[in-house]
Amino acid sequence: MGENILFIIIAWFCGAIFIGIGIYSICKKTPIHFWAGTSVKSDEIKDIRAYNKANGIMWISYGSTFVLAGVFSLLNMAIGTMFFIIAGIAGTFVLILVYNHIYNKYKA
Repeated sequence: MGENILFIIIAWFCGAIFIGIGIYSICKKTPIHFWAGTSVKSDEIKDIRAYNKANGIMWISYGSTFVLAGVFSLLNMAIGTMFFIIAGIAGTFVLILVYNHIYNKYKA
């Protein structure tokens, strides 16, 4: 049971970090960037508020999958673990695709 609690704490902590990034994205006045070491200039984006909101929703959705993995692990540890792994691996590729779509949609 102890490892279940530890897993739930880790999953929810991961989820909280990504949800926090999403909330920060929505509140930010300048364009949020996705790739480490890069920045998106204000003149690159035609609607900064909508761009940041879309990024925020993307991050909150991603974080919610980790929270959901923690909930699933309350019911069945194997299912929660599989969901966590899928969210971490496949979710990363989905994030890249979604971000590219968001960037192209709001690119000036």
